[in-house]
Amino acid sequence: MNYLDKNILEKIQFYVTTKYPCGYISHQEAQSIVATPSKRIDSSTYTDLIQQGFRRSGQHIYKPHCQECSACIPIRLCVKNFKISQSQKRTLKKHNHIAVKILPLNFDEEHYELYVSYQNSRHRISQETDNDIADYNDFLVKSNVDSQMIEFRFEGHLMMVTIVDILRGGVSAVYTFYDCKNLKLSLGTYSILWLLDFCKKEELDYLYLGYWINESQKMKYKINFKPYELMINGAWQEPTN
Repeated sequence: MNYLDKNILEKIQFYVTTKYPCGYISHQEAQSIVATPSKRIDSSTYTDLIQQGFRRSGQHIYKPHCQECSACIPIRLCVKNFKISQSQKRTLKKHNHIAVKILPLNFDEEHYELYVSYQNSRHRISQETDNDIADYNDFLVKSNVDSQMIEFRFEGHLMMVTIVDILRGGVSAVYTFYDCKNLKLSLGTYSILWLLDFCKKEELDYLYLGYWINESQKMKYKINFKPYELMINGAWQEPTN
């Protein structure tokens, strides 16, 4: 961890988890580096960590640390360099009627019901897990950094919720869930386009999209926003091919 500022290393420590089943590549085991104690990691410290490839899940700040796999690659968009595609322009036009509201990070029953519906539709998690409010709160509502909920509605109907972290010089897209009744609406794409516009208006340089995994179909959408930067050999850079 010698690439981190000495002041950060004085505040927090790092440990490597035991192996656990990988959630993205079947029959793989994963390990992570976790920063602790989480209560000492504020938005400023987290900005430094995310620039080094870390990610937040609830109150946990982690980074993949698998001995025999390097599939999880941090990905971010440089706001000023983003070039919107024709299909993305059509998505923006399709959703110009959506009302957007930025809210504090709190539990909301309507949000939770949409989350359960999204999980059942997209990820087919067991009903027992889907109905666990405590897990939902641990995953999305608890945070030690500056986090917000962005609510998207059409004619009063809740269409989508995006959770973000506001960083020094950027935004991290933590998680998005939406109404899956009509997947042709491309709501997930619209969420990222809206966040890019938000960053531009707030004069923020980067939009962090977590990890890109070539072997995971769920991650393919992230490289549809171009140009993008990947963290390769410890440095952010645009891929050469």
